[in-house]
Amino acid sequence: MNDVASGFIEESRETLARAQEKIVHCLKQLKDDQVNWRPFEQQNSLANIILHLCGNIRQWIISGVGGTPDTRNRPAEFADRKRYAVSDLIDRLNATVREADEVIARVPHERLLEPVRVQGFDTTPMGAIYHSVSHFVGHSQEVINITRFQLRERYVFKFVPKTKEQGA
Repeated sequence: MNDVASGFIEESRETLARAQEKIVHCLKQLKDDQVNWRPFEQQNSLANIILHLCGNIRQWIISGVGGTPDTRNRPAEFADRKRYAVSDLIDRLNATVREADEVIARVPHERLLEPVRVQGFDTTPMGAIYHSVSHFVGHSQEVINITRFQLRERYVFKFVPKTKEQGA
């Protein structure tokens, strides 16, 4: 169990970190106006997506697995129309992911399959981590897409294949 548990924890931490790097890479290419932009009023801005990711990570991992109080207001993540600076969003995202990473790193292996309840769902710490990390990865692709849409040919890719094995 410990080998599988260690592998799950390490892969979860690495996957979360890689997705975070992609999001930050995108945000650093944008100006404040661009992270607050929405193509129409009902569409989420990148700022809303970052608030949502922080809320999800906080609820599912930091609270659900780590045991801190759950204070999430999910509707507010999407309703927020405050203007955010790119640097503030990056700082918020980095701090939340860092805190989640610490929770994941220290979760006792024997607790991974114990029952927990998160956002009204019965799950386990393993399920909560898996849910939140995969959710985070999914939204990282949304951030990339919105960034590419805004920047078009000025978008700088984080990874460019250089060998045949990499897909060049």
